[in-house]
Amino acid sequence: MKKRIAIFASGSGSNAQKIMEHFKYSDTAEVALILSNNPESYVLQRADNFEIPSHVFDRHDFFQTDDIVKLLKNLNIDLIVLAGFLWLVPENLLKAFPNKIINIHPALLPKFGGKGMYGDRVHKAILEAKESEHGITIHFVNEHFDEGEVIYQAKFKVESGDTLEIIKFKGQQLEHLHYPKVIENLLKKYN
Repeated sequence: MKKRIAIFASGSGSNAQKIMEHFKYSDTAEVALILSNNPESYVLQRADNFEIPSHVFDRHDFFQTDDIVKLLKNLNIDLIVLAGFLWLVPENLLKAFPNKIINIHPALLPKFGGKGMYGDRVHKAILEAKESEHGITIHFVNEHFDEGEVIYQAKFKVESGDTLEIIKFKGQQLEHLHYPKVIENLLKKYN
């Protein structure tokens, strides 16, 4: 029986797209649901293009009820993947899916992580700090922003003259290459 993935995203959903592409013809796993806290997010169109159901929720649903947990349990979700999802995951969801929620962060954690550190904010901080390397971190999710156990990291060299757009592009290339593979390898470990 195929493993079932739920992806949470708040924005464009380029990582979600790569994950949907990766598992589209897979015998081992499938993306069963896309969830978003943003009814205007492009990830919902991407889900529609792949004929994958989507669900939009608000702060109340996510933080004050068990509706999301029930939905995911009813769909027999094996792994929750955060792909550009900007809210802290509540305790009820963490307890319902222990070590089965992962996130991707556009930096080499523990550097440049934490509340408010996402997207261009991270890349600008890297440039301002004159870091010589940059990269991505895939990690388990816990009750704190970007502090869960690291699963995988990939790096690239920051060249002199690299702009925000260049390091953002290099990072996204790593995200799109590695996130689907890490998800697949994780799912192989689950019964």
